[in-house]
Amino acid sequence: MLRNICVCLMVAALGAGCAKPRTSTPNLTAYSERSDAIVTSSIVDRAQLTADLGQPMPPVAGVSLSGRTLTVASNEQLVLRPREVVLTFDDGPRPGKTEAILNTLDRYGVKATFLMLGETVEQHPALARTVAQRGHTVGSHTFTHTNLTTLAFAEAMAEMQKGHEAVARALAGSGFVPSRFFRFPYLAQTGFIRASAIESHLIILDVDIDSKDYYKDSARTVMERTLARLDAQGQGIILFHDIHMRTVTMLPDFLEALQERGYKVVTLRSTGGTAFDTPLVTAGTNGSSTTL
Repeated sequence: MLRNICVCLMVAALGAGCAKPRTSTPNLTAYSERSDAIVTSSIVDRAQLTADLGQPMPPVAGVSLSGRTLTVASNEQLVLRPREVVLTFDDGPRPGKTEAILNTLDRYGVKATFLMLGETVEQHPALARTVAQRGHTVGSHTFTHTNLTTLAFAEAMAEMQKGHEAVARALAGSGFVPSRFFRFPYLAQTGFIRASAIESHLIILDVDIDSKDYYKDSARTVMERTLARLDAQGQGIILFHDIHMRTVTMLPDFLEALQERGYKVVTLRSTGGTAFDTPLVTAGTNGSSTTL
């Protein structure tokens, strides 16, 4: 149950890069394995090849895409430098796609943040643990991907809590626990819900560059749109989803383009405090502390 949630002053919800609910976009269809698998372009499907082989690809010689590790205790500390990006993937994990994305990230030596849905994690707990064990940051994204602004306040907070607890259960026994990073479904929020989430020690991951990979576009279109928005802004948190084949397909070429443009991929970690009274730092290997 929720505990110690303080009634906070209303704050303005941040709207940067705000994704609209998928059901509100006329040219956007609901996700399906069949329709999603065919809307790719001519980008070489190296990531899917990796998944088919079941082995991570070898590192790319000379790659220097990996940047610093940024460990934050609050939203105020989440500040990126010019030409720094954070890669984030929502709505997973999804078998057959999340593994391919992990292999591509491994190949380029970079880490991402995965904001997982509680109900999906309950279906694929081993895959959630794999994401954590391969060094990526795991956060939450509610339990059912509900637009929290359509719920009563107590229901909205309970939905967030349920999602966080599902991720924690999936990671139990793996040596890892969820980070405090949380993203609102559809980026939909009110000032009161946001303030209460922060008061509950969650760190809200907003979006600077929305790839809109949930649109039924080709992989190349997704890549070019994302790069154009990133180049215009020069840095930022990028929103992808690890449930779409178009995202799996375009990711290797996208990372190549980031490298060519001189960007660095920041590894994001959280520390300090608790989220809904759940400890967030656990003993790692060799006596070190590991926070996802």
